[in-house]
Amino acid sequence: MAEITVFTNATLATLQDGDNPYSLLKNGAFVVSDRRIAWVGPTDDLPMQFFNVSAVDLQDRLVTPGLIDAHTHAIFAGNRASEFEMRLNGADYETIAKAGGGIVSTVMATRDASVETLIESALPRIDAFINEGVCTLEIKSGYGLDRDTELRMLRVAREMEHLRPVRVKTTYLAAHAVPPEFAGRPDAYIDDICIPVLRAAHAEGLVDAVDGFCEGIAFQPDQIARVFDEAQRLGLPTKLHAEQLSNLGGAKLAASYGALSADHIEYLDEAGVVAMAQAGTVAVILPGAFYTLRETQQPPIELLRRHRVPMALATDCNPGSSPLTSLLLAMNMGCTLFRMTPEEALIGVTKNAAMALGIADAGVIAPGKRADLAIWDVTHPAELSYRIGYNPLHKRIFGGP
Repeated sequence: MAEITVFTNATLATLQDGDNPYSLLKNGAFVVSDRRIAWVGPTDDLPMQFFNVSAVDLQDRLVTPGLIDAHTHAIFAGNRASEFEMRLNGADYETIAKAGGGIVSTVMATRDASVETLIESALPRIDAFINEGVCTLEIKSGYGLDRDTELRMLRVAREMEHLRPVRVKTTYLAAHAVPPEFAGRPDAYIDDICIPVLRAAHAEGLVDAVDGFCEGIAFQPDQIARVFDEAQRLGLPTKLHAEQLSNLGGAKLAASYGALSADHIEYLDEAGVVAMAQAGTVAVILPGAFYTLRETQQPPIELLRRHRVPMALATDCNPGSSPLTSLLLAMNMGCTLFRMTPEEALIGVTKNAAMALGIADAGVIAPGKRADLAIWDVTHPAELSYRIGYNPLHKRIFGGP
């Protein structure tokens, strides 16, 4: 018989569709059975079949869906604090990258790292996410840029689910940068490494989605398209780092493949927004990189609203442009830097983040969904975005109590 737990006297931000902000339910209750939500409603309407089940009184605490970080690079070795210092002394992102820094510097450290080293360095980051109510996160490869290291990164990402109570969606990102051994030969790198290793990773069951970095310092749209063509042949969904530093039409390209998401998108234009709206592609907003790189070009939030493109928020946790492991801080940044509303921020790390990962069983509080929930010592959802450097998590529920 499935274990049943009843929770009462909660303020529920169910985030289901409706005119009520946050789909807020005061004095709400929910029932968890067999790792799923079995019932949600007012405490006074609790069905009789649950009357004899001992209830947990949440004392008016806020309950939200478990948080979802839809864009991280959480597996890597080393750090790039020296580049942080270089930027503060005047060097920009492209200058650092062309000088052999940026992504390539992390590649060298990650190639030299064993599985044990990668796990040891990643676990504190994973723990930081979990401690803020994150139940699901995406982890990308992309710091190997060769067969062995890309596969090693994906295996380590898969291992996180066995080492910690968290759900991980893996993303293959070998089309992240051109490694030194292929300098000046990006097409050869796509053909000789990206595509063959994608096939190998897929055959090993290591890939949930395929990503790329469409930018002048990375790959052109036609090169990304070849990787996406292979992803389609393998039946894998796509997503794309697009329009972060310039507008190469990456978002339109991603939309043409029905991509789950286009991420960064600071330089996105209206044509790209329209293409995303038509394709159902989620815009993943990444304020951590904007903040760290001291950028000035903001993502077109108002255009995204106007065309009803779903907006997710994520940390972009990585060693260079966004060394951020706080999704709560990303929510505050989305509001403060980009004028997203607190409701948009919360939906962005739950309901829309689930869409950005192709997940249908999480992101809202509703019967049949996974019992991935966060219980907060606050009374209103806006407090989650309002506070800076403060974690009000009371308890995280992952797949049931």
